Amino acid sequence: MATQWEDGKAYNRMMGRWSRQLAPRFVRWARLPAGGSVLDVGCGTGSLSAALAEAGMRRVVGVDPSPDFVAHAAATVGSASNGVTFQVGDALGLPAADREFDASASSLVLTFVPDPRVAVAEMRRVVREDGVVAACVWDYARGMGLTRTFWDVAVTLDLPGARERDEGHASSIARPDRLRGLFEDAGLQGVETGAIDLPMVFRDFHDYWTPFLGGQGPIGGFVAGLAEGDRDRLRAALERGLPRGPEGSIPLTCRAWAVRGVRR
Repeated sequence: MATQWEDGKAYNRMMGRWSRQLAPRFVRWARLPAGGSVLDVGCGTGSLSAALAEAGMRRVVGVDPSPDFVAHAAATVGSASNGVTFQVGDALGLPAADREFDASASSLVLTFVPDPRVAVAEMRRVVREDGVVAACVWDYARGMGLTRTFWDVAVTLDLPGARERDEGHASSIARPDRLRGLFEDAGLQGVETGAIDLPMVFRDFHDYWTPFLGGQGPIGGFVAGLAEGDRDRLRAALERGLPRGPEGSIPLTCRAWAVRGVRR
C-alpha cells in the first residue's frame, strides 16, 4: 500500500501524541521571533500550530495538503481568538506571498516531501529579511524507538517490502549534516542543528501495536498490506522483543534533529 497521511484521528493515535510533546520543545529550540507571525508548513493535525500559539505568536497559519488533517486541526486548534488558521496547501508551492511572515517552521514533514530542497526554498521565500526558517525531523535511522524496533523486527522476519519501506533507509535527510546542507544550499545564514530527545512510553503492547492498524504513514500502510499470517508473525515477534517496564509498560525513547537558519 502507498503511504497515507489523511486520517486525522488515526494519525493522532499513532504519532500525534508524540508530535504534541515534541512541538513545544522544538519551538523553544528554534527561537522564533517573539510575538511574530509564523507559517506552519505541513501542519498535520495542528501540534506545532498549537505550540506556537501557546508561545505567544500573534498569527499562525497552518498549511497541509490533507483536507482531513486541515479540518481536524481547525476543529481542535484553530480559532479567531488565538490567531491560528488553517488551509489546504502544498509545501512545494506555499500559498503565501513573498516575505509575508516573520518565520516559517515545519515539524516532522521534510522527510516525506518529494523534494525537500524546493520546500525549504519556499519556506525561505515567505519570510522577511532577518526572518527565521526552522524544521525538525525524527531520527528514523537510529533514534526513533517506535519505528526503529518495528522495522528491525520486520526485516529480520524477511517480510515482503520491509527493507524498502524502512524510514531509516528512505529518509536520508534525517541527519544533522544533511539538514545543515539543505538549509545552507537554500541560502540561509547562521545555520544551526541540534538534537531534541523525549521519552516515549506505551502503557502496554496493545497501546504500541493498535495505532499501526489505522493505515497511516509507512508503517500503517505496510501493516495493512501484509497477509494475515505475516501480520500475526510480526505482532508476536514485536510482543516478545520489546522492552518492558513496570506493570507491562513499554519504555522507548525518540530523538528529533532540528535545524534553524536566518534569511539575510
